[in-house]
Amino acid sequence: MKLTKRLALTAAGLAAATALLGTATGYATPSDPAPKPVKAPAALKVPEGNKLTGVYPARGVQTYTCTDGAWKLLEPAATLSDRRGRTVALHSRGPVWVSTLDGSAVNAAAIANSPKTGTIPELLLQATATRGTGVFAGVTYIQRLNTTGGVAPTTACTGTDQVSVAYTATYAFYKPAK
Repeated sequence: MKLTKRLALTAAGLAAATALLGTATGYATPSDPAPKPVKAPAALKVPEGNKLTGVYPARGVQTYTCTDGAWKLLEPAATLSDRRGRTVALHSRGPVWVSTLDGSAVNAAAIANSPKTGTIPELLLQATATRGTGVFAGVTYIQRLNTTGGVAPTTACTGTDQVSVAYTATYAFYKPAK
């Protein structure tokens, strides 16, 4: 598939997600309350020694590409927001989360999942790399929870077709407890 088509689909997905969230921007303040604990299936429990540092709702798309007549996940494209609805991070292929506030980033790989009927599964991801000194510096684990939508079409496909399917989720970020 051509890079320009993939970039256009990703940009369109992010634009749609941003439009749904609004265009407010801003920075988290030290007075922001600590994140409330999240409910997760036992299979997605974060190991002891880690503490919850951020919980952000996300809205975006899961983009699928046709491979050998079947839909295969190509990439996610989502916008994460804070409690006030301000965009705080972008989520894309890698998977990677990049802070729009300070440029810090975290890459991760799924290590456990919890299937849900009619939606993409909930996940436990372990960080594989971080960069920067901001909000995502030192992240060790991420949970994708409360998923809705995002499921690949069940119909057959041909050629290099692509489709983006809207989804929402809550992402919870953890760092080592000190």
